[in-house]
Amino acid sequence: MSMSAANLLLCVLFPFLMAYAAASDLLTMRISNRVTGFVAVGFVLYAPASGMGLEEIGWHLAAGALTLTVTFTMFARGWVGGGDAKLAAGTALWLGFGSLLDYVVIASILGGLLTLGLLYLRTLPLPAITVRLPFAVRLHDMKTGIPYGIALAAAALIVMPRAAGWERLALM
Repeated sequence: MSMSAANLLLCVLFPFLMAYAAASDLLTMRISNRVTGFVAVGFVLYAPASGMGLEEIGWHLAAGALTLTVTFTMFARGWVGGGDAKLAAGTALWLGFGSLLDYVVIASILGGLLTLGLLYLRTLPLPAITVRLPFAVRLHDMKTGIPYGIALAAAALIVMPRAAGWERLALM
């Protein structure tokens, strides 16, 4: 695979998958295993094509494994959804340890704002025009969780330009 293929994976596939995961979570309150699988497989294709060495790939895999361990503990305690846990871990593969803390902090801030915003909006009556939209009714329901995948995906898109890989684009 060439550097142009690596660039395509980094600049098109990764952002598309993040946007798709966010939209999916918003509309269905679910992030498909297929999406998180594509995030992981995309990294597996990207890493060698981008010129990453085995040691660097290993560190990225370790970041993904650590994130999966932490997020699945959170899932087991009912704090996050399973799709969110897998999306965060898949994203950590791409970011590596160098950008992982930034990702976690930004996702936490965005997730907190999203949560507070949704909780506030749920105290207001649902506008009549949205009553026919099943996702809006579900999102407005106080018993429904928070589509945290939106915050995770947004944080990934904010952090990714500073993460490993983008400096390789400048060298082309």
